[in-house]
Amino acid sequence: MSRPFKIPESVLVVIHTPDKNVLLINRADASNYWQSVTGSKDEVGEALVQTAVREVFEETGIHCGPGTVLNAGLKDWGLENIYDIYPRWQHRYAPGVTRNTEHVFGLCVPDGTPVKLNPREHTAYQWLPWREAADACFSPSNAEAILMLPQFAG
Repeated sequence: MSRPFKIPESVLVVIHTPDKNVLLINRADASNYWQSVTGSKDEVGEALVQTAVREVFEETGIHCGPGTVLNAGLKDWGLENIYDIYPRWQHRYAPGVTRNTEHVFGLCVPDGTPVKLNPREHTAYQWLPWREAADACFSPSNAEAILMLPQFAG
């Protein structure tokens, strides 16, 4: 059975500590592709905040949904990036879909927050100071979002 095409609307969640260390995760399908949490909506009508909560949990094991201690740290930064979908992942989208709209969120977590990766999606993680994290990202929009962290982290 084939999987449905991905919806070309996604979230990028910059997970960080109060002292601006940023969590980066390494993609399982592309070695040395470090990134923040990302993921597409499951349904067209899914709220972006729901997508962010779901993707953070699926990729890191961190619970940040309503009713959790970390929910207050989840912020919609009100930023949107529109970019060309990388050719290596184009097959995941419907024919003719070449661009994705990404919505940026931040999630502030305490130092020492445990991370449990989904091994099908990511192979390793690291916490880096925000400038180093931006330099380590393969995605320009991810790097730009991390460079904006001081503005949004207060």
